[in-house]
Amino acid sequence: MSILHKAKNYVEILFKDKLSSVYFYHNFIHTAYTVNKAEEIMKNTPVSEEEQEKVLVALWFHDTGYIECAQNHEERGVEIMRDFLTKENYPDNYIADVARLIMATKINYEPQNLLEKIVKDADFSHFAGHDYNDISDALRKEWELTNVRCFSNNEWNTGNLDMLKNRHTYYTDYAKENWEPLKKKNIKKIEKKLEKEEEKKEGKKEDKKDNSEGKKDKEKSDRSVDTLFRVTLNNHTRLSDIADSKANILLSVNAIIISVCLSVLVPKLDAPKNSHLILPSFILLLSSVLTIIFAILSTKPNVTKTTFTAQDIANRKVNLLFFGNFQQMLFDDYHNAMRDLIKDRDYIYDSMVKDLYYLGKVLDRKYKLLSITYKIFMAGIIISVLSFGVAFLSL
Repeated sequence: MSILHKAKNYVEILFKDKLSSVYFYHNFIHTAYTVNKAEEIMKNTPVSEEEQEKVLVALWFHDTGYIECAQNHEERGVEIMRDFLTKENYPDNYIADVARLIMATKINYEPQNLLEKIVKDADFSHFAGHDYNDISDALRKEWELTNVRCFSNNEWNTGNLDMLKNRHTYYTDYAKENWEPLKKKNIKKIEKKLEKEEEKKEGKKEDKKDNSEGKKDKEKSDRSVDTLFRVTLNNHTRLSDIADSKANILLSVNAIIISVCLSVLVPKLDAPKNSHLILPSFILLLSSVLTIIFAILSTKPNVTKTTFTAQDIANRKVNLLFFGNFQQMLFDDYHNAMRDLIKDRDYIYDSMVKDLYYLGKVLDRKYKLLSITYKIFMAGIIISVLSFGVAFLSL
């Protein structure tokens, strides 16, 4: 396994086990996005393989300090990276180069060389993203939950506009050519938002000032809740995709092992001279079959169907957002129930909370089964190799 794969797995597990759930922006999804963007830059920039590796290792670890505290997280990220690379027997000069790249991600740092420019541009690549608004909302929610600061819509849009227009610049030629135009589009979107806000303020009458301010606060609160649900649902979906991907890898690997064993190894076991290989071969095949079974179980859909009455629907005890429930209903009944749901925001939020809860239960089951699958696979491979070794030595 390459150092980049090891770094990815290490950081993924670290964030999963130790990162607080309030970090809607600074998490594994942002880290993986940043790494992908750095790879995009380096495909179009003359950089050696060793330098590419240093950049990517730095970006895998650049936000790991958030597991302890947001303040001075770069310094803590350097410490985590140093411990990891030291255990992998990397030299001090290599570790020092990676540490400098991590420190280059500080917001006010001016990059001094090409690698620092790549790291800097990758870390701020979302400024040119088509989903910049969603990413920006995630950061806003994170700051609110971590008590950094709460912003009004106008304050947030003004701050974003100042950041993108006056305080940020891309450094690499690739980012200037390909990302700067997209960033300018996002700047125009923010400017339009501010213009609409200004028009709303000018069109309001003085005698409705108190009511309009109360409405603004409600819209701000509703938007924060909407962002919370959207980002959480997105995280649930991505975690489910990651689990399915890992299970599919195990399925493919063990299918190949079984295929090779059945076509090459098993036919030779009839010969008396190969009798010592029967037990190791059986162990290898058994571990592969068990791994496949648990991998299939982890990806197997588990649709729960509940029975309910018309009174349950009237009392709002049924989650209308889950197809396992509404597929039992007639269209007219479902249509009327959904109209009631849409009219009541509290009812919507209650339904979404139920949906997220049961999605989390499904994820918990997936990852537990996936953990067992990896343990079976690892134990099976180790025992099989040892058995083959003992079998050959006993000859």
